[in-house]
Amino acid sequence: MSDRSTTTPNFADAIANASTQSGESLKELSERSPVLVVFLRHLGCTFCREAVADIAKQRTKIEADGTQICFVYMPQTDKAGSEKPEVAERFFSKYGVGDVHRIADPDQHLYKAFELRRGSLRELFGLKVWWRGFLATVFGLHMVGKLVGDGFQMPGVFLLKNGRIERAFRHKTAADRPDYCELASA
Repeated sequence: MSDRSTTTPNFADAIANASTQSGESLKELSERSPVLVVFLRHLGCTFCREAVADIAKQRTKIEADGTQICFVYMPQTDKAGSEKPEVAERFFSKYGVGDVHRIADPDQHLYKAFELRRGSLRELFGLKVWWRGFLATVFGLHMVGKLVGDGFQMPGVFLLKNGRIERAFRHKTAADRPDYCELASA
């Protein structure tokens, strides 16, 4: 589960320039305490909705040792290309994590810096993905929403500490369901 401690040259700049809704950089957050950085495909994705619900349920355990949570997502924009932050506020509040750090990444700079790639048709729409999507939709009640952003972007989860990746989970399919508590344990 450990990831390499060296990263691409633009990684340091990317985390220093990525700001949460309160104006703090991802680098600053990671220097204060470990951060579980959760990259979502898009806010309409069934599996991303499931992930946010899972994290909301496990939040107390994740934060018990001082680990912060930060969601990275592609925001909805208006016709002029301006972000509509109220959409994200409603989405995260619906799951009880409206106060959690979040970073809008419309150009996917952070996704690229964390080496999250675009998925293939099989990784996004394969039989396993369809089956898990059915289960998440029917039994988890995580309905499909509007596609916002790059629907082929793969998600991932990282434990960031002092500006360095300590642990990483890069999804092999959109349907993967990582152990967030294990990833968050420093």
